[in-house]
Amino acid sequence: MKKLTLPFILILLALFVISCSRAAPPESLTLVTHDSFDVSADVLQQFEKETGIKIELLKSGDAGEMLNTLILSKENPLGDVVYGIDNTFLSRAGDADLFVPYESPLLEDIPDALEMDRLHRLLPVDFGYVTLNYDVAWFAENGLEPPIDFKDLIEEPYRDLTVVENPASSSPGLAFLLATIGRFGIEGDYTYEDYWRDLKANGVMVADGWNEAYWGAFTVGSGGEGDRPIVVSYATSPVAEVYFNELDEPPTRSVNTPGNSFTQIEFVGILKGTGKENAARLLVDFLLSPTFQEDIPLHMFVYPANSTADAGELFEQWAEIPRDPVTVDPAQIAAHRETWIETWTDIMLR
Repeated sequence: MKKLTLPFILILLALFVISCSRAAPPESLTLVTHDSFDVSADVLQQFEKETGIKIELLKSGDAGEMLNTLILSKENPLGDVVYGIDNTFLSRAGDADLFVPYESPLLEDIPDALEMDRLHRLLPVDFGYVTLNYDVAWFAENGLEPPIDFKDLIEEPYRDLTVVENPASSSPGLAFLLATIGRFGIEGDYTYEDYWRDLKANGVMVADGWNEAYWGAFTVGSGGEGDRPIVVSYATSPVAEVYFNELDEPPTRSVNTPGNSFTQIEFVGILKGTGKENAARLLVDFLLSPTFQEDIPLHMFVYPANSTADAGELFEQWAEIPRDPVTVDPAQIAAHRETWIETWTDIMLR
């Protein structure tokens, strides 16, 4: 038998290594998100190019549906990193013990006010405000002053003008309900329950979700087919109107006066049991970096959490940040969410 020489053996080993490297698939991470997640393809490709790690997206309904799915699959995690659990579900997510702590170095650039999990299991990735939007032209044409406060909606001149979303099936609907709870309270001479009874008496319309409210009932979103010039939406919705319709100025405005909005903060976290924790940390860092953060505003129409990220000219011009938004403690939300929704349902739909 012919004896193999050392150089020949080294060549065979080199060929074997090359063959294995070609056959082995690149490392990948599954990013579990809500259905509203949107980002430029080239931004995700930049992460893949820099790290060699491929990102697979798994959209899992709205924030509530996503969290329910994550809890049910806790023993066999569906992914590695999660994007989009918000402060209305923060305590529930923490109690379910789904995430591993990670104190990203990018937290240095994120305002302390956005950091709501002291254990750093969920890190702030973006934020926005749910508030009232109104049709500028409609109010001008009808000689009526636009609303500047939640209480305006229960006054006679605003009868049958408002559409809201059902908090049991809509994220902005829940945020608006929480805004009224934070504003009017649950005890005293005039509570959130009294407010909703007055809204109902003044002809408020309830839609299942934001799409039905904004695109179906709102006079602007429906192209004039709707009959409601006031809708519960976002402080950044006027920016979206300008951007998508290529307008010089928005046909809508948001109500940004003190006590008339609710802050929504979205978080990112690493799932327990990922098996790819080091790679997952790299992805979290990337999601908090200016590269990703500056892509957020004109794709998901929320504000970047990273204070060094530039939100862009349209946000600077038209996305006014509301003053003194309402807050409700996440622990209180977790403890009373279902009761509050049930009470709302009894008042509004039964």
